[in-house]
Amino acid sequence: MNKLFFGDCLDVLRNEIPDESVDLVYLDPPFNSSRDYNLLFKAPDGHKSEAQIEAFQDTWHWGEQAEREFRQLLVQPNTQTSELLASLRRFLGENDLMAYLTMMANRLLELHRSLRSTGSLYLHCDPSASHYLKVVLDAVFGPESFGNEISWLRSQPKSHTTINFPNCRDVILRYTKGNNPKFFKIYTAHDPEYLEKFYRFQDSDGRRYRLGDLTNPNKDRPNLTYEFLGVTRVWRWTKDRMQKALDEGRIVQSKPGSIPAFKRYLDDMRGQPISDNWSDIEHLHGSNSEALGYPTQKPQALLERIIEASSELGDVVMDPFCGCGTAVHAAQKLGRLWIGIDITHLAISLIEKRLTDAFPGIEFEVHGTPKDLEGARNLALRDKYQFQWWACSLVGAQPWQDKKKGADRGIDGIIYFQDEKGIPKKIIVSVKGGESVGRAMIADLKNSVEREKAQIGLFVTLAAPTKEMVKEALTAGFYESPNFKSGEYPKIQILTIEGLLNGTQCPRYPDLSLGVYTFKKASQESAAAEPSIDLFNQGSMSISRE
Repeated sequence: MNKLFFGDCLDVLRNEIPDESVDLVYLDPPFNSSRDYNLLFKAPDGHKSEAQIEAFQDTWHWGEQAEREFRQLLVQPNTQTSELLASLRRFLGENDLMAYLTMMANRLLELHRSLRSTGSLYLHCDPSASHYLKVVLDAVFGPESFGNEISWLRSQPKSHTTINFPNCRDVILRYTKGNNPKFFKIYTAHDPEYLEKFYRFQDSDGRRYRLGDLTNPNKDRPNLTYEFLGVTRVWRWTKDRMQKALDEGRIVQSKPGSIPAFKRYLDDMRGQPISDNWSDIEHLHGSNSEALGYPTQKPQALLERIIEASSELGDVVMDPFCGCGTAVHAAQKLGRLWIGIDITHLAISLIEKRLTDAFPGIEFEVHGTPKDLEGARNLALRDKYQFQWWACSLVGAQPWQDKKKGADRGIDGIIYFQDEKGIPKKIIVSVKGGESVGRAMIADLKNSVEREKAQIGLFVTLAAPTKEMVKEALTAGFYESPNFKSGEYPKIQILTIEGLLNGTQCPRYPDLSLGVYTFKKASQESAAAEPSIDLFNQGSMSISRE
């Protein structure tokens, strides 16, 4: 069964992932680039809405957590890794970069443990720390396990740089665990200009070909020196093989006495082998239909290439920093099993929606998110913001505002709906994770609904509401829809976490758009595609077992 985990990948790897159970690991961890990445939602008018929250902070700091993880490194069995990190600490000091490398080393050790002997790991990073990460990978996997340093052209050069060359590439480091890793060579179609230049000849049936040299560069080959079609040379092939090729129409002679040549047909060639320089996969623009709004989302084609190159149908693909879920989406599409892990519930809820939109009827397990009231209480105690994001996902709301942006005006989430064609309307959500709630909170929500010109307000509470709260909510009256006359829609609705979890409660509002304004909908995918083996078609990609 495919699995999605909410939590720190280090804990999940140690507690949930068995030894040698994974065929391919792709990870796109935070790069230590000292940048904050915000997940932006758009309002129905296309403008950035106030539903802007921090997806993650791409900065690591040396502190108690880094010190604790460093001590763990010193007592684990891989002494090469512990000695390397101790040396790096002496060299770098106790700074942000050292904290980042310590975090990565512990997780890479667990990923190495989880890989099968035929497995590969692809670590996606940028040049800010790739040279240090490569050394750490050398210690974890062994220097002999290094496969490739892939360069992906993620953007075009920016003109605003003034003192350095523009940085427009990411680095993908590929390491393998054993001596016989799975690898399938990938080809792309030749460039049209290349075809016109080198495959400019055609047979009467339209088959394109180029002419290949039949002479041998080694002139000291008496056994290959003979006369053929009136020309004596040192040939590449034996006379019998030359005659057979001639009989098959594969040898041409432009005129009597000229040196014959061999026809190399285009359809005999698989295409252009993919090198370690990937410039043919375009990064995602905001207007791209594939883009979901997640700040570090990668193109699906990038992940499909990696998965096809280093796994087979039915293999297990794991992404321990899965973000918006591109790797697990690609794995599902290509008929692989998958495991996704992320430390923010925002990411988990986005992935759940992405997968169910793209693959109707898909089945997968979600671990680490609350399944009952006690689990919800524990999450609220651990992290109130994660609790708020999770609670918003229960009602289909997008988070309202970055926790660092100041006062949230009593709003934790927002839902856009449409009950008049082309006219979006708004529901605001207030989430309370405390054990004490009261009438004043409902009064505040009523004021927020009026101030924000919203149609409905949802009060999502962990604690049971009081009678006074219910009475206060009733005083707000009802929202009247111009199109939906069959029911009443209370302007203030009180929903308990328990009721949402057991299915006895749900938000009530009319919607012609079926919720398309809330989160961007992923395009529906067809059934899992089998990789094409040893085929070459112009404009397509093929893969071959190497």
